This record gives sequence, structure tokens and C-alpha cells, in this order.
Amino acid sequence: MKINAEFDQRVVVHSENIPWVDSPMAGVSRRPLDRVGDEVARASTIVRYAPNSHFSPHVHTGGEEFIVLSGVFQDEHGDFPTGSYIRNPPLSKHQPGSADGCVIFVKLWQFEPDDRTHVRLNTQFMQAVPHRDLAGISVTPLYHDDAEQVTLIDWEPNAKLTIDAVRGAELLVIEGELTEGDDTLVKHSWLRAPIGSSIQLCAGAKGAKAWVKQGHLNRVEQEIKRVADTGKKSAT
Repeated sequence: MKINAEFDQRVVVHSENIPWVDSPMAGVSRRPLDRVGDEVARASTIVRYAPNSHFSPHVHTGGEEFIVLSGVFQDEHGDFPTGSYIRNPPLSKHQPGSADGCVIFVKLWQFEPDDRTHVRLNTQFMQAVPHRDLAGISVTPLYHDDAEQVTLIDWEPNAKLTIDAVRGAELLVIEGELTEGDDTLVKHSWLRAPIGSSIQLCAGAKGAKAWVKQGHLNRVEQEIKRVADTGKKSAT
């Protein structure tokens, strides 16, 4: 299965406008943003857990990164409320679910294969840092290594920010409204910008908050190959 798999193209998805698709597990549904692969896939997805739904215990061979958009996500490692940012690296395992229901934005198979760093942050208790050069912009760092940088960015009303996507970038609007080119990005709109491009963003009259990831799209081919190799092993 391929969804928005042309990684040299700019993509915008207004996820609130696309239907939920049932997953193999009862009570868990998805809104796909991009995907290469079937059940084993390099994927970026909005996932909804109905109350008292869960997945079976499983290992994340290629790693899992997510942010909780609403409700409380749960596994044997704890309860993770709205605003939680989690990185479960390759070979980590858990049994995810939600007693009261939740919605998360999740990315699968998008880690360096030797990454073993767990991250569990509650961004509701983190202080955003005002940008040193740009008025009206504040940044909350979430993760950084040689391969990528992940942040939450807050825009005050009408504030502007240009992101240089030297190695690609993507963002998911958490709150408010942003304009980029001819597109108006609202709650849970997702934008992926290819390598060597730039993103010029302006907030609306009420400001905005977005999850932003930079520097990671240069390893897409390797990620897709690992997914394919794992799928072949699973089939034999």
C-alpha cells in the first residue's frame, strides 16, 4: 500500500476531512497521512482508540514516535495524557490502549536502526522558549540528535516563521491556524515539505501551535527497505 509516497513532493492533508478506517483491532481506527507497506509499514497516521480498546502486545521493530492529541493513552509504562510526546525506539515493546479513549499522531519505522533512546515527555509542563530573533515565536524542544530535530512551536497572532527544510520537514497543527502558500492549515492539518525546500508560515488572528520535525527525510529509502525486508521475513 502506498499513500502520499512521493517524498520529493510537497503534501498537505487536512486529516479532519478524511474518513476513519478500521484497523485489524476492534475499536482502533486510523486516518492515514503517508504510508509505504501493509500492516508492517513506514507510516504517519492519526489513530483513534475507542474507550476500552487496545492492541495486542507487540515489538516495534522499526520504532514508534507519537504525540497524544486528546484523551489519555495507556500502556504498561504509564498513563500519557493530552500533550504527551513519546519515542519508543527499535526493539521496544508494549501493549497500547485507552480506558477512556484517545487520539494520537503516530509515526512508525522512522528511526535510526541503532537508536535505543526512550523519550517520555508531558509537554503541558514544559516551558516554551521565546525565539531569540523572531518576535511572537516560541519553541519547546522535544528531541534532537544528528539525524533529526523535533519541536513544538507556538505562534502569537499573525507571527511569521520560515523553516528551511534542508533535509525535509513536516508539521502537524495542534491548535489555531497557519497559512503556507495557498493553503490554510487548521487543527490536525499535516504538511510534509521535501528536501531542499522551505516552509513559510503565518499564524492566524488567534495564533497557532504545531508539532514540527526536521532533518529526517534523507533516510526514507533506507526506512522503506527495512520495512520491505521485515515484511518478507514475516511472510516466510
